Amino acid sequence: MSRFIAPFAVLTIMAIAATTATAKTHSIENKFLVVTYDDAAKTFSVKDKASGKVFLKEGKFGADLFEVLPQSSDKCIQIVCTSMRFSMLFSLSLEAEIPFLFIDGTFSYGDNEKEIQKVVPATFSLDLGKPVGDLKTLGTAGLTAPDKNPGSYLFLTLADPKTRNGVVAGCLTHNRGDGVFFSDVKNGLVEIKAQIDYGRLLIPAGPGSTLVPINIETLVVGYFDDARLGQEKFADLMAKHYKIKLHPQVNGYCTWYSDQHRGAGDEKSIVELADFAAKNLKPFGFSFVQIDDEWQDGGTYNGPRRGFDRVKPNGPYPSGMKATAEKLDKLGLTAGIWFIPFARNHQDPEYKDRQDWFVKRKDGKPYETAWGGTSLDTTNPKVKEYVTKIIKTIHGWGYNYFKMDGLWTGSATQQIYVNDGYRDDQIGDNAPFHDPTKTNIEVYRDALKLVREAAGPDVFFSGCNVSQNMRTLGGSIGLVDSMRIGPDNGQGWADYHAEIKNNACESIITGPIRGTRLYFLHGRVWWNDPDPSYVRASIPLKHARLITSWVALSGQFNLNSDWIPGLPAERLDIMKRTMPAHTAVARPVDYFDTPMPSIWLVTDERQKVRRDVLGLFNWDNADRKIEYAADRAGLDAKKTYFAFDFWANKPAATFSANKFAFDVPGQSCRVLAVRAAEDHPVLVSTSRHVTQGIVDVTDEKWDADAKTLSATSQVVGGDPYELRIAGMSEGGRWELAGVEFSEADRAAGATIEARQAAPGEKNWLRVVITSKESRPVQWTVKFK
Repeated sequence: MSRFIAPFAVLTIMAIAATTATAKTHSIENKFLVVTYDDAAKTFSVKDKASGKVFLKEGKFGADLFEVLPQSSDKCIQIVCTSMRFSMLFSLSLEAEIPFLFIDGTFSYGDNEKEIQKVVPATFSLDLGKPVGDLKTLGTAGLTAPDKNPGSYLFLTLADPKTRNGVVAGCLTHNRGDGVFFSDVKNGLVEIKAQIDYGRLLIPAGPGSTLVPINIETLVVGYFDDARLGQEKFADLMAKHYKIKLHPQVNGYCTWYSDQHRGAGDEKSIVELADFAAKNLKPFGFSFVQIDDEWQDGGTYNGPRRGFDRVKPNGPYPSGMKATAEKLDKLGLTAGIWFIPFARNHQDPEYKDRQDWFVKRKDGKPYETAWGGTSLDTTNPKVKEYVTKIIKTIHGWGYNYFKMDGLWTGSATQQIYVNDGYRDDQIGDNAPFHDPTKTNIEVYRDALKLVREAAGPDVFFSGCNVSQNMRTLGGSIGLVDSMRIGPDNGQGWADYHAEIKNNACESIITGPIRGTRLYFLHGRVWWNDPDPSYVRASIPLKHARLITSWVALSGQFNLNSDWIPGLPAERLDIMKRTMPAHTAVARPVDYFDTPMPSIWLVTDERQKVRRDVLGLFNWDNADRKIEYAADRAGLDAKKTYFAFDFWANKPAATFSANKFAFDVPGQSCRVLAVRAAEDHPVLVSTSRHVTQGIVDVTDEKWDADAKTLSATSQVVGGDPYELRIAGMSEGGRWELAGVEFSEADRAAGATIEARQAAPGEKNWLRVVITSKESRPVQWTVKFK
């Protein structure tokens, strides 16, 4: 259903409402919520039907100075706030199968046009039935006390850490404005203020007695027993609204941080790396090579060169970018390239006679930003033609992966790097665009759509990055495939408490900090890009395993920036074991307990056999014991679990008693496949990938009559593959009788061998499979 009133209906609604002014309350409900509007108090409230909690109270609209006349239906409550030539129409609505309240609206002015920078459509108080001192808010600024949150872009969640009960508020649409949420504590409740920042929103004058309505962005609010799931449902709702269909997640290489390639690399070494990666890593999921800054021509004025239609004549790619793309394509890899789409330098003589191409500030000067350059006015038809030509040129060279930097320049806003919590960026401090009816956010979204139209549907769009200015967070949703969700990282280690407090970067934990906060966006609205992982020999092995394991288990965008041909075998093996993405469900367990969660659970229930992997990450400098209630983590407290430690390559302690507890050294991790014990042997782990069976095992089956355990494993050619089976010889049962695989596997030269368990591995069995070629191997282990 539409949640907006047609423009011609505004005055009619007012007339009808006048005849129902004696009504006290208006209510609507679905299977999840009951929404009530109190005519006398001019407030709304929301009750969760399952628990009976009235969790939202004293909801008010942003025009409470005006006469309020409600009109109800069984699907929505509509309220008109009107005075003289001003009108605001608000709508509270529900949909049958969606656990959110939708808050929509329009506003109009009369004969005189008006410019608006921001609107506060609603405020409301939240009550979780607990003292506010026990509650936490979680948003783009991280986990804080409700009265300490500086403001969050896109969403804000209030939760009780002890139960995970909570309320998720979010801005569903980002068509013309950018949603921001603020929290405070008043009268023992948490008050939420929703704000829509437009920048420059021009409301035209209506001819005669006609009001011209402008749609307010759509807000959603819902209550959830587990607020993590509420955030995931919010992201699903955005994906549905914008009809998002992401390009498949990819794994690859970026030249920017490599010691050998610092910058763009060069045409000889990039092919050397690509050739090595194609031979050694492509079978494991490696698929693209991306060339970064300094391949292009142009003058140096403010930030990078910007001649993206040509190479620097004396630069690293004298043969041109097309020649390199063709070589990468022959190796079966996607060619990727970095550029800045929406800014140039007005100082450059190249643009001497094209100053009308640039956005202007209110004082008439070009809209210049630090490092970003001068914002192009992409509402200008000449600029549209120019941007289209650049994109088609780059794509025509053979590049099907675009890393697009400095995206905030497309909205003509300031760079405020590093930007997490709300900061006043003076959005709208520019003169009108060439098309004055466009808002800053609308201009940015239209510009991204222009790039997509010029590039075609097959190009993978990688956005970079929201920390430069958070206007690119909501503004990019539905328009990019992946997004850098944090600032540039580094290979060093920084205490995460200081990192969060100071918004610092240049640390390998920069990506995990932001990627964890925004985990629910990943795979729903885009692939979260936490910046590259590093496995080079110069960083401690425990750091290399920690960062790559976090990326692999959280499932986020997997990018490397090491000189791959020079990696020691042990470091190259880390890359092999963390590709490709698992595409299963991954959640931070202690999400509301600590600013930097230490526990992740990956669960795959897409087959008959459920697989779980625990990731335990110690971000502290000191050793610590990580323990947690098994059922609260997502496991079954009534079951006993076998565990296998992937990097240690040995079984870990079996646990039950409703909790697990494992020692984890400082600045390191443990990755544990956990499998509930059955009355027969079970496959707990494999050696292929840190998820230990999720990406490589299908059709696992226990045949009680034949006493066999069987499955199909996707084996990489030349890579010894090991099965780790638990539950052997329990009470004298289940001794090994033999191992075998299909005749087709045997004919292909594959081998299979059972090996005696090592000391300390009582009741475990290891089976090793080798194959010269990558292939699915059907194996069977017989017992007696």
